[in-house]
Amino acid sequence: MDVRIGIQNSPREIGFETDQPAAEVEQAVSDAVASGSVLRLQDAKGSVYVVPTAALAYVEIGSEESRRVGFVA
Repeated sequence: MDVRIGIQNSPREIGFETDQPAAEVEQAVSDAVASGSVLRLQDAKGSVYVVPTAALAYVEIGSEESRRVGFVA
């Protein structure tokens, strides 16, 4: 699943793929915003992203459906 995180006052965003289900990512974002701490997510390759919630502009959670490759009849 694709995750994109927008950072306030930054023209770039953080984008990565994760193996976590969408509900788990959404819960992590909700918990971090509610507590005012940091958002911590891990990508499919094992890298960890830590973003302070005060700097979050948005978090876009993509679908868990895999992309189709090739021609569809």
